[in-house]
Amino acid sequence: MQSKSESPLRLAKAEPAPAERPSRLTADHVERNPGTALDLDIVRSLRVNRSAVERRAATIPTRRTVKKEWQAAWLLRAISLIDLTTLAGDDTAGNVRRLCAKAAHPVRADLLAALGMSDVPLTTGAVCVYHAMVSTAVEALRGTGIPVAAVSTGFPAGLSPLEERVREIRASVAAGAREIDIVITRGHVLTGNWQALYDEVRMFREACGDAHMKSILATGELATLGNVARASMIAMMAGSDFIKTSTGKEGTNATLPFSLVMVRMIREYHERTGYAVGYKPAGGIRSAKNALEYLYLMKDELGDRWLKPDLFRFGASGLLTDIERQLEHFVTGRYSAAHRHPMV
Repeated sequence: MQSKSESPLRLAKAEPAPAERPSRLTADHVERNPGTALDLDIVRSLRVNRSAVERRAATIPTRRTVKKEWQAAWLLRAISLIDLTTLAGDDTAGNVRRLCAKAAHPVRADLLAALGMSDVPLTTGAVCVYHAMVSTAVEALRGTGIPVAAVSTGFPAGLSPLEERVREIRASVAAGAREIDIVITRGHVLTGNWQALYDEVRMFREACGDAHMKSILATGELATLGNVARASMIAMMAGSDFIKTSTGKEGTNATLPFSLVMVRMIREYHERTGYAVGYKPAGGIRSAKNALEYLYLMKDELGDRWLKPDLFRFGASGLLTDIERQLEHFVTGRYSAAHRHPMV
């Protein structure tokens, strides 16, 4: 791992590092991030060395590897971190119910038995749906403990009137969503209107109430890694519980360089405030191999504590199928067809 002096993210000014605040993070509890006042000096001083980021990101798949039973264990952990998602125009109540059933029983019972996991509760981290399907998902998941996450605020573009976006959040919370994935206005980032971005996200956080808020930055539309860093920091200052890469609808979604910048900002924010913020890469993560790369990144950059569902999620729809296929290969030595592991 690089030393801090070699970090691809740095403050522009040669200012002293802030004294680290006592962490409000324990092994079993994450104290919710209340946000801070907007500090434009911090935001404007952020710089990103793109070449260094890309070099570091390129090493992530090669610096660490896990095989055999260790790989199976990591993949079982990855399942618990998935926000199992359906965000299609042809979603129906039946599809959502079947997805919820899969979330509650993500791996076939015979595979769990072969892995010695029959007595270990295993579910996905959440089920993520449009607002119209929140009540259906809540009912289907009743008694499982699996939260429903609703995409909101005019997802995916986030360009509907502000009042409508706030009402949508409140409606999803009232319907039973315990997590809200909001989208920011990309134009605020592209024009450097940091105060407007902060005020918007702060308003969304207030509308969420007790529901946890994940702020989607749409990193593929922010033009530069510097903008990704600044948007990440402002979203956390405004009280985000998670920061998330993408809606999954952009041309470029989650990538390791975007992720490296965002998790470094999470580390910076934790050191400054003591509050731990979660991370959610989303969009295009479909293979078990790719999922492991993100787990390596989190372990290297933030440590084991960020490998639990309260601080890390995958936004994915097809990832679970490939993970289950890899687990079957570990058990039987053969790869099965994808249709043997149906999502819905």
